[in-house]
Amino acid sequence: MFAVIKTGGRQYRVVPDDVLEIGKIAGDVGTIVQLGEVLLVGGESPVLGVPTVAGASVAAEVLQHKRGPKVISFKKRRRKNSRRKRGYRDEITVLRITEILTNDNKPTIGPRPKREKPVVVAPVDGDDDDAPVAKKKAPARKPVAKATTKAAAKPRAKPDAKKPPAKK
Repeated sequence: MFAVIKTGGRQYRVVPDDVLEIGKIAGDVGTIVQLGEVLLVGGESPVLGVPTVAGASVAAEVLQHKRGPKVISFKKRRRKNSRRKRGYRDEITVLRITEILTNDNKPTIGPRPKREKPVVVAPVDGDDDDAPVAKKKAPARKPVAKATTKAAAKPRAKPDAKKPPAKK
C-alpha cells in the first residue's frame, strides 16, 4: 500500500518505513504527527481524491529537525560597482512514515524506542581475574637526527664542473 501526500507545496509518494525530508512542520522529535492532505491511496483498489481522499491520513514519526544546504544568491550589475550577496538555509524536518490510515482511523504504531549504547561497568575490586586488561601504549618514537650539511644529505654523482669566468 502506498499514498501520495501533499505538504509544503510539494507532493511525495510514500510507503511505510520511508524516510523523507520535508519543509519544517510542528512536532517534537520522537512524536507521531498526522499528515492529512492525502491525494491518492494506492493498493489493490486505488482511491483518487477530489482533491483529497476523505478520511485518509498518513502517520509519521519526527526523527530530526535540521537545516538544509546553504544557497547563495549573488547579483551583480556590471560596470556599476553594484553587487549583492545573500544566503539562506531551509529548515527541514526528517520523517519516518509509520502507517497509512483510512476511514478516519487513529495511529496504532507509536514511536520507535531509541537504541541505547551498552554501558560497560568497571569492576570495583582490583583483584578480579575476569576484568579486561588495559593495553599499554607503545613508547614514543625518538626523533631521527637530520643531516645538517648538504654533502651529508645528498651525495653528488658528478664532481662540480668549473664555471667559465663572468663576461665583462
